[in-house]
Amino acid sequence: MTQPPESRPGRTIRSVEIAFSIIDALERRDGAGVTELADRLDHSKSTIHSHLRTLEELEYVVRKGDEYRLSLQILGMAEHVRDQVGNYDVIEEEVDALADETGEIAQFGIEEHGQVTYLHKASGEQAVETASSVGAQQPIYATALGKTILTFLPPERIDEIVSATEFVAHTSHTITSPEELYDEIETIAERGYGIDDEENIAGLRCVAAPVKSESEILGAVSISGPKSRFTDDRIHDELPEFVTRAANVIELNTKFS
Repeated sequence: MTQPPESRPGRTIRSVEIAFSIIDALERRDGAGVTELADRLDHSKSTIHSHLRTLEELEYVVRKGDEYRLSLQILGMAEHVRDQVGNYDVIEEEVDALADETGEIAQFGIEEHGQVTYLHKASGEQAVETASSVGAQQPIYATALGKTILTFLPPERIDEIVSATEFVAHTSHTITSPEELYDEIETIAERGYGIDDEENIAGLRCVAAPVKSESEILGAVSISGPKSRFTDDRIHDELPEFVTRAANVIELNTKFS
């Protein structure tokens, strides 16, 4: 979740914040008009209109009638960012294979701004759809991907993220304190994989394995499914083998590329 401007340290430029809040709102709502955006973002219609006109001239949004939507230029930028991640083709191939093999949702995530960001997602035949999507962010403390990545970051970065985290209970199982999170980090480091036990979405469990290079954590790969299929036996025996195998393939391709 993006922090409000007043809660963030350092000097910021208000007009830039407004422009990106408009872009974010258009992405979330698949397009909107001036009045709707003004009400949604709590700004005057004239302010919203001025920013939209600027974004339109810069070709970041397009207008159809009274509604605005994001332009395909955003897609080009997104693909450029994705391609900056090393061995994306291998990540995509392994995540897709993992989804096919297990029949569940498979994902790859990286850490950005103290949260986990989804880089690729694939759905198997039995997959139960979730709210996650490519480019979306989720709390690092409430997801298997996030906790696994966090575990293998440098100690100073772990402390930095934990100290800046505002813990929110998404379910009755969510970690809600730094102490609990540090205990979980220790457990993940010992066993080599992370688990989301209905911590972000009730009824959904997840297993994740880290993807590391020789010097850093690159991200993590996971599979998610309903607790009826992700039983205690499977989540601690069979399923970690799937994600660990996929992670190892990505690691090897990264090492020798």
